[in-house]
Amino acid sequence: MRKIAVLNQKGGVGKTTTVVNIAAALANAGLRVLVIDLDPQGHLTTHLGVNPDQIQGGIYKVLTQSSPAEAEMMLVRLNLWLMPANINLVGAETELVSIVGRETILREALAPVEDEFDYCLIDCAPSLGLLTLNALAATNEILIPLQPHFLALQGLGKLLQTVSLVNKRINPELKVKWVLLCMFESRASLPNEVKADIESFLSGARNTNCAWSQAEILPVSVRRNITLAEAPSYGQTIFEYDPSCNGAIDYLAVARLIEPRVHVQKTILTAEHAETAEKLEKAPIEIVAIANTNPQPELAAPIKSIPTAPEPQTESANNQKPL
Repeated sequence: MRKIAVLNQKGGVGKTTTVVNIAAALANAGLRVLVIDLDPQGHLTTHLGVNPDQIQGGIYKVLTQSSPAEAEMMLVRLNLWLMPANINLVGAETELVSIVGRETILREALAPVEDEFDYCLIDCAPSLGLLTLNALAATNEILIPLQPHFLALQGLGKLLQTVSLVNKRINPELKVKWVLLCMFESRASLPNEVKADIESFLSGARNTNCAWSQAEILPVSVRRNITLAEAPSYGQTIFEYDPSCNGAIDYLAVARLIEPRVHVQKTILTAEHAETAEKLEKAPIEIVAIANTNPQPELAAPIKSIPTAPEPQTESANNQKPL
């Protein structure tokens, strides 16, 4: 399982949007993907159509109560599992402060499901606290979404200092792999100047032992696109909301750069998976998983260790109410 932390301590740079849509592209290609919401705001959870206020456990129970990771996942799209979060996660750092090995709890929790997924993407909180340290200890690769502004450059330096410390003391395999420029406007001068500064900085780190010596700016930038901001309000990925827009085109290209098997663009819930789509629409939020009624071969096989929720019932002649 490849594990990628999507990280930036500055808010509003596109972390959640990046996680959702890269994960959707990977899952759409038949890869089994787990996304983890490590932000108490629960934006990743909301973006995927789940109400954080109705979540009883999720990542909070994994971190603070040693709940098994597979018990806190829910299937939200074909091949796409979510470990949700809500406001309870705010108290996790305080509860863990006296725990020995608190920085590696998430890494240990994910170990049993290493072979069940192809990818794990973590949406980190806009901070460099204990939650973020858990993400960095649990992953090997970092993707940094960056808005090409002057203040973003200052934040990048602080972020890399934290990554360097984690790399030396906790996770020597941790590497910054990519910088993704979001809300990019190629016709403006400032974004191009910022991009050139970052390229110069990363070039200076080549052939060194630092954690970002192999980092590169992805050759595809995510253009400013209003549909990317609209999609979360409908609980949809950009490929469901508007698969022909610039945002969908850009994120599909980014996913292809990360994983060559992403080669065909299609809607995640296609007609051939209509039964699964219907279950997703009717099922209550408290579900743990939904049966994969039409699995794709090999990569799309359902995870056996995750319990399957009962099929949602509908109104019938005996006046039974839906679950």
